[in-house]
Amino acid sequence: MNPVYDFKGQVALVTGASSGMGLVTAQAFAEAGASVVLVDRNAAKLNAAVETLTAAGHRAIAIVCDVSDEAQAKAAVERTVAEFGRLDMAYNNAGILGPMCEMSSETAEGYDEVQAVNLRGIWTFMKHELLQMKKQGSGAIVNCSSLGGLVGLPGRAAYHASKHGVIGLTKSAALDVAAQGIRVNAVCPGCIDTPMGEEIDPAAMKEFLKGQPIGRFGRSDEVAAAVLWLCSPGASLIVGVALPVDGGFVAH
Repeated sequence: MNPVYDFKGQVALVTGASSGMGLVTAQAFAEAGASVVLVDRNAAKLNAAVETLTAAGHRAIAIVCDVSDEAQAKAAVERTVAEFGRLDMAYNNAGILGPMCEMSSETAEGYDEVQAVNLRGIWTFMKHELLQMKKQGSGAIVNCSSLGGLVGLPGRAAYHASKHGVIGLTKSAALDVAAQGIRVNAVCPGCIDTPMGEEIDPAAMKEFLKGQPIGRFGRSDEVAAAVLWLCSPGASLIVGVALPVDGGFVAH
């Protein structure tokens, strides 16, 4: 059983919110009483998700956005504030897997695409979220890194480079604003049952799962639970951490 949070009167923004961990986290914020802004580039899935939330009585809006484009990120945060008056919490979750191959076989185009979404996309949104939160003097941001931000694995150089970078951004930004009433942290999900995981070869996933001592895939709601805790008053002293949510993988 997860703790029950009261986020009534607060506003949460989630990127990569049309499916997987982003969607489940947005739903969790909404169920805890927050007004929720769902951001994604997949308009059809995004609008369907918002329709489901609003039909259940929650306050939610959809913003179609390329997270790598700073102008679009700025506009998304501005629309959030125009719609709901403030921004209290953000889960910067949008990410792509990119090509899986030895680093020497990667293309510059493939590498740049992964960094644009996974790393620059965190930077663009966090920058403008922080600008708004600094005006308020409060806020909490959680960035989605990965187990791939803590370890290396073969065939995943571009992805792991981007996720290591997310942790660096998180730690530095956290130190920038810790004394201003704003907390910045990251989660590092392990092997989670999401649509992104379906892109990975099943044999590779089976092998990868052997390193997850809990012996099963994680669930999106387990990641969402960590995100909501990091955004809650219960984590008021937690600043600049990269929290593994990985069933024990990095405990080896």
